[in-house]
Amino acid sequence: MADRKTADGTDSRLAEATEAAIEALSASGDDALSKADAEGYPDWDEAVEWTERAKMLVLHQRDRAALRSEIPALGEGLLRLLARLQRPDGPEPDAVLAGFLERLPQVRTLLAEDVEAAFEGDPAAKSFGEILVAYPSIHAIAIYRLAHQLYRLRVRQLPRVMTEHAHSRTGIDINPGARIGRRFFIDHGTGVVIGETSEIGDRVRIYQGVTLGAFSPRRGQTIRDVKRHPTIEDDVTLYAGVTILGGDTVIGRGSVVGGNVWLTESVAPHSRVVAEAPRQLVEKRGKRRELKPLHWDI
Repeated sequence: MADRKTADGTDSRLAEATEAAIEALSASGDDALSKADAEGYPDWDEAVEWTERAKMLVLHQRDRAALRSEIPALGEGLLRLLARLQRPDGPEPDAVLAGFLERLPQVRTLLAEDVEAAFEGDPAAKSFGEILVAYPSIHAIAIYRLAHQLYRLRVRQLPRVMTEHAHSRTGIDINPGARIGRRFFIDHGTGVVIGETSEIGDRVRIYQGVTLGAFSPRRGQTIRDVKRHPTIEDDVTLYAGVTILGGDTVIGRGSVVGGNVWLTESVAPHSRVVAEAPRQLVEKRGKRRELKPLHWDI
């Protein structure tokens, strides 16, 4: 049967479908999307623009006249973002802004040490400028260190947007709640994941594909606000593809963990952990030749 037409020529089925969609989508509900709207959240694009502005300030800006105009503008932008996140039990925006500005010099000091650690840890680096402009880890760490200060000031959603922006640009996923010490270096970095309750000491070096993760909760198990991710003590090196899981797992200071190792138990200080060496099988022109196990000098 052909659809009936309204007087003005509009398809009646389309009109009915439009009205039904409006009625359903405008109805209040108790689902997760309705709760998210009620809670409020920052505009993604506005938060990203503010994040990049804050990052550029701590990494590059030293002109006093520029800082006198840039810091107030940065503060106004933060207050606008916080206005979307007002909750009765949340921190006062003015107190957050004051606390954040007070911590900017500390953030710059930490980032300067991170750049030094990258220069010392990567023989391919030719200059500090190269590291600052071309190393994705520095951008990810800079945004993490800014976001972490807001996290400590009890701002929750904005720090996550900041570090997810860094994740989308660099492939490095650092939760703003993680606690990371001085002179931190991520070499290459693609695929690195550092969970919320991870604790990382000073002078730690990690490579691409490293995961500091948590065990998946069992059905019905609540583990929010519980330490779920590992502790990495001072002077530890984690090579590519390492996976370390669990809030009780501690990698002792001075340890080296080789590539593709999977750890769910603690390791004593000054340990050397390697995966069992693989055996290579080569076939050529109908002949099969088995190679000896590989041995890594880590």
